[in-house]
Amino acid sequence: MLKQTLSQKLLQKLSPQQIQFIKLLQMTTADFEERVDQELLDNPALEKGEDENESPLPITSDSKRDEFSNEDSLNDDFNSTDSYESDEFSVTEFLTGDDQGASFRMTDDYGDEEQKEIPIAYQQSFYDFLVEQTQSNFEEGADLQIALHIVGNIEEDGYLRRELVAIVNDLAFTENISTTEDQLQRILTKIQNFDPPGIGARDLQECLLLQLYKKDYGGNRALDLAEKIIAEHMEAFVKKHYDKIKHALKIDDDELKLALVEITKLNPKPGQSQSNSKSQYIIPDFTVINDEGQLNVILNSRNAPELKLSHSYSETLQAYEKDAGKDKNLKDTVQYIKQKLDGAKWFIDSVKQRQQTLQMTMRAIVAAQKEFFLDGDETSLRPMILKDIADKIGMDISTISRVANSKYVQTDFGIYPLKYFFSEGITNDSGEEVSNKEVKKILSDAIGNESKKKPLTDEALMELLKEKGYLIARRTVAKYREQLNIPVARLRKEL
Repeated sequence: MLKQTLSQKLLQKLSPQQIQFIKLLQMTTADFEERVDQELLDNPALEKGEDENESPLPITSDSKRDEFSNEDSLNDDFNSTDSYESDEFSVTEFLTGDDQGASFRMTDDYGDEEQKEIPIAYQQSFYDFLVEQTQSNFEEGADLQIALHIVGNIEEDGYLRRELVAIVNDLAFTENISTTEDQLQRILTKIQNFDPPGIGARDLQECLLLQLYKKDYGGNRALDLAEKIIAEHMEAFVKKHYDKIKHALKIDDDELKLALVEITKLNPKPGQSQSNSKSQYIIPDFTVINDEGQLNVILNSRNAPELKLSHSYSETLQAYEKDAGKDKNLKDTVQYIKQKLDGAKWFIDSVKQRQQTLQMTMRAIVAAQKEFFLDGDETSLRPMILKDIADKIGMDISTISRVANSKYVQTDFGIYPLKYFFSEGITNDSGEEVSNKEVKKILSDAIGNESKKKPLTDEALMELLKEKGYLIARRTVAKYREQLNIPVARLRKEL
């Protein structure tokens, strides 16, 4: 027997316009430009250029830092979601109504400079480089097909991690080629003589040995020792147990040093010498300029396209208004035009709100980290979390997170990701809260100046910080060291 019940649920739903705004907000400058170009192609009611009937909306850089718009003002245009639902509408009212988002342009003192793209030269892919060598070293036939299959399994860093027995099965099932592991090994050995040295290795040990074999012309004592260390004492070498190596090979410190010099010249990832991707350039989304102590925030002009509604679409809609009620097909056409104009207005509104949100967020960050933007000293960074900025400008933490995770700012001291300015706080022995970046800087400097024969342990680093007034546990020191990509003391040891 069916049982009917009533229940209440509270659900949070986003309108299509809000989803569009969120997606635009988290885009980088390059992705945003591409998205705008795509929208211009997809929606004929949207055009690039300034609307003559509407004055541009400037976002200047000299506004007061402590005055931020309320979040509600950014979302006012997102409250109406029934544009597509009503069949009855007034064309005149639609075209002459609230059109604050109908066009938008940003002007600033730095926006008139010509934006020039950095040319990116063509670069042969790593795979094509290997294929070219394969075709030169193998004659037409089964061996060439097998060699090309092996090359296709070599990963971007230059290693062949797929087992030979698996490749045997792959060739049998996919290319109907019957072969053996011995035949594959013979062909792989030939491939391992390709450039760059070390290509086609199954592990790090084989990779280093392949490079040493190519360098060893005989009579070089250091290379001979390097080969023995990698071939016979790889584990001790990785763990830097140099005393064990010296004892096993019956060599002194000077001989070991010469062998280690040869090993450090080797490339553990030979595939990186032939990049298979184009160079990536960081496009700063903001520029912070220090004008005699006054910090000005400039939004990259590439984030401020001049967008407007198509006049031809608007005029067509007005012309069809009189006859729309008589002809059903004409009414459908009018509805289509209205939807395209609606979509164009929503997109322009989203672009405008994206720019306002970016500006307010960046100004709040600059206000909170003013000392850093004035002098560039990393130790002057103050503890700051996403919630601090969210509370200051009256927005949600997730909005600030979307801005901080994908944007960059150019300063007088270099280009920084926005998330660089967010850090946890640590209280020193004076009761003052400082950024953990200050502690990391001290750790980095201490390790950089340590004796490599006797590196500082995490315990020693903890005591050093304690002397400077930072009461931090050893496990916290280890966490910060790992975040700095610094290995443990044993692996930093040198002869």
